[in-house]
Amino acid sequence: MRRPRCTPVIVLAALALACGGRSAPATGAEPAVAGAVPGLVSTDELVHWQAEGPVLLLDVRTDVFAYLKGHLPGAEYLNMETLRASEGGIPTRLLSADAYRELFSRLGVDPARRVVIYSAGETRNIDATFLAFLLGGFGQPGVYILDGGYFKWQLEQRPIAVHYPRIPLVRYPDRPFRPDTASLADVRRAAAGEGGVLVDARSPEQYAGREGAQMRRGHIPGAISHSWQNDLTQAGFGHVWKPAAELRRAYAAQGITPDKDVIAYCNSATEASHLYFTLHYLLGYPRVRVYVGSWTEWAENETLPIAVGPRP
Repeated sequence: MRRPRCTPVIVLAALALACGGRSAPATGAEPAVAGAVPGLVSTDELVHWQAEGPVLLLDVRTDVFAYLKGHLPGAEYLNMETLRASEGGIPTRLLSADAYRELFSRLGVDPARRVVIYSAGETRNIDATFLAFLLGGFGQPGVYILDGGYFKWQLEQRPIAVHYPRIPLVRYPDRPFRPDTASLADVRRAAAGEGGVLVDARSPEQYAGREGAQMRRGHIPGAISHSWQNDLTQAGFGHVWKPAAELRRAYAAQGITPDKDVIAYCNSATEASHLYFTLHYLLGYPRVRVYVGSWTEWAENETLPIAVGPRP
């Protein structure tokens, strides 16, 4: 059962001169923390928020040593692999609600305070969207991803810190954890044409079966190929989300429309979380889920069919 969602109010990026000119993807009033759903924040807007009051910054870049060399002032580090573990032998499964509550308590995540997540920016946006997906599963208000990430912030010659922040511990609320996930049974029904559209967020090479680390290569039969990187555009030397209208047209051209039940998958749910963020939060698609097991689970089960080549 899906919980009701608020209509996203999105604060999208307006690029500074250091990264080249570009029209802002969308405009809208700044949401209050209470009741807001995940969205984007530009570097300019983040500076404004920091001047107004405390903002919890989470650095989810892959390498902790990159954080040690420099990070946004006030940011604390979180390695994305802290957010998942094997379960029943299958890698990269979600943790329990209690495990996430304990982790968010240690990080100082407070429903009354904005949370801004950033990754490298030119790559690995998927780590930021995965954390936003989990926080959204708790109904956490005021969650934003820094559009362009650390790379854009650094290119604009904004302040960089090496000292660690001192963030007080909190008790994360004991609220239900209801991430929008699809089970293996849900995906099997969709693959059989019995409900929903499957969208593969991996690269075209992995989708076609030319690349991949799993024991079988290819894709789930019937799945549409839409790489998560297709949702980004280059701005200067960095990458930011495309304008909302352009994103909407691109998805609609592939038959991925708001009236459908969309199930996104990838290798291990991170790339799929990028599609989820784009479709559900930025474009307002009402029924989007992530198949957490993704190709890692599907490919290993030799009783399940696979398809190869560039077409569904």
